[in-house]
Amino acid sequence: MRAMQDLLQKIEAYKAEVSSFNATDTKQVEEFRIKWLGSKGLVKSLMGEMKNVPNEQKREAGQLLNEFKNFVEEKFNALKEATEASEQSGATLDLTLPGDETPLGSRHPIALMRNRIIAIFQRLGFAVAEGPEIEDDWHNFTALNLPEHHPARDMQDTFYIDAGQNSAVDWLLRTHTSNTQIREMEKGKLPIRVICPGRVYRNETISARSHCFFHQVEGLYIDENVSFADLKQTLYFFVKEMYGQDVRVRFRPSYFPFTEPSAEMDVSCFICGGEGCNICKKTGWVEILGCGMVHPNVLQNCGINPEKYTGFAFGMGVERPAMLKYGINDIRLFSENDVRFLKQFTSAL
Repeated sequence: MRAMQDLLQKIEAYKAEVSSFNATDTKQVEEFRIKWLGSKGLVKSLMGEMKNVPNEQKREAGQLLNEFKNFVEEKFNALKEATEASEQSGATLDLTLPGDETPLGSRHPIALMRNRIIAIFQRLGFAVAEGPEIEDDWHNFTALNLPEHHPARDMQDTFYIDAGQNSAVDWLLRTHTSNTQIREMEKGKLPIRVICPGRVYRNETISARSHCFFHQVEGLYIDENVSFADLKQTLYFFVKEMYGQDVRVRFRPSYFPFTEPSAEMDVSCFICGGEGCNICKKTGWVEILGCGMVHPNVLQNCGINPEKYTGFAFGMGVERPAMLKYGINDIRLFSENDVRFLKQFTSAL
């Protein structure tokens, strides 16, 4: 009987001690485990006192000891979870640790190419001019020697905007950045030497080679005694700076309503090395821009005397030079926003 009372007293005293114990780190939790649940711990020591309990009370004593053991194990598990969570939380708030690494972003390849083109022409004294993407018919077509019903308007399939029956102006999404050139000429501040970057829109079938919207950089130089030779040397300088001194260049006669004479400029294809591919249409050459001397009618439409002033203009898409520069064979990649594609240009910053 006496042995059973001593065991009950010890269990109650131990329970009070276990309940009041708190740990601030995992080391203290481990010390608790060794003291109470270890091979030489107090729980096992209590189990050893069963031999002193009378046989008729052993069953009751066994149940009490098992309940106490479970009580100690639950306390240990609670202490372990609390200290581990506390240490993990504390680690994230440790201000002495280095910050999390932030992934490095990148500029879009179109932006890289546009900035490169602008930088080259700025070295020749060209300023940057910008105009609206939503434009009226006069600045996009008529002032550029393309009056209403002119067949050359069919060269550019246009997105028109429904402005309502009360609108006296035909509005559209600009088909080229030539509208900015017209607006610069209308200012009447001569001479003019500008490049006009921007986004343009045409109702074209989307494929590997074309899209319904793309980017252009157009140039305009107007002064006294400007010649086609000035145009050619300007573009020769641009191509050599952009693609290297070994690039091959050719001019082909062409037609544009706003320039006369007109030409298209080709460079040797960098994708296939001139052997032929889907980008160069198996010719080994890629057209990168159109150019020519500003038509006298355009000068007159903008209030400039064509007897005194002459000038040249050129225009190029940004996507095609970018495809040549970076070896890209599908124009649709530029607008799909695939992170795997864009990450390749991080090092190009």
